[in-house]
Amino acid sequence: MIIDVEVTMSVLRLMSWNMQHKAENWETVITSDVDVALLQEAKHPPAHLLRKIALDISEGHPAFGLSWRAAVVGLSNRIMFTPIQTQPIGGDNREALMVSRMGTLALAIVKIRETGEEIVVVSMYSYWANPIGYTKSNWIYADASAHRLLSDISALIGRQTDHKIICTGDLNLLYGYGENNSQYWAERYATVFNRAAALGLQFIGPQAPEGGQQACPWPAELPTSSRNVPTFRTKINRPETANRQLDFVFASRSIADRVSVRAANSPDEWGPSDHCRIFVDLHA
Repeated sequence: MIIDVEVTMSVLRLMSWNMQHKAENWETVITSDVDVALLQEAKHPPAHLLRKIALDISEGHPAFGLSWRAAVVGLSNRIMFTPIQTQPIGGDNREALMVSRMGTLALAIVKIRETGEEIVVVSMYSYWANPIGYTKSNWIYADASAHRLLSDISALIGRQTDHKIICTGDLNLLYGYGENNSQYWAERYATVFNRAAALGLQFIGPQAPEGGQQACPWPAELPTSSRNVPTFRTKINRPETANRQLDFVFASRSIADRVSVRAANSPDEWGPSDHCRIFVDLHA
């Protein structure tokens, strides 16, 4: 659905961004004109910035034993920011979300002060995995990780309708096709989007034309009917040569028609990471 932002007020603005585990990218986060940042591959913020933000409380659990993780950050006084704690599978804290792999999810309850409306916001990172050794395969894949994220997020849903959740992040998979026109991978990736829909989480974007610039030149593997917008570039590419969308936004059906999404993927606004920033607006 196209949102006319000229006549529809944004009551909550989010930014989703894979920071490429660069501590210096926190300066870009702090200066962003958003209420909440939903981050992936985020290192711990520099000490001098901690007093300026409300950080989720899973900071003791970096991803994969590394120094970076998913994070959710409150940045504005327009909201009340209440982090939801995470815990490993098997934990017994009913108030904390069990997470299949610590560091891949971060979340918070955001209450909009002006309206009193509460939204659960979730930052997701779908990590790469490999087949076990006996396969003698060099594949890497992330759809299995994405399914684990959806399994974990399912605990946020306590009724069939009317929940209010916005999930964003780097899923490391493709929408609507497979690499090099592989039907096999297209079908595997589709299961993630179909499962999200079954949970009541609608795929919002970003998608063209409102959601950002499309790849130019057009990638040979991308269907001509695709509305995908590139959100990732390799280290050897310039922003204008990015050609794959790896970052996605989902929202509960109860609020989906109020949500608009745009990838800041033009060369002038891409930013200092291999992923561009994704801006998400919840309208009145």
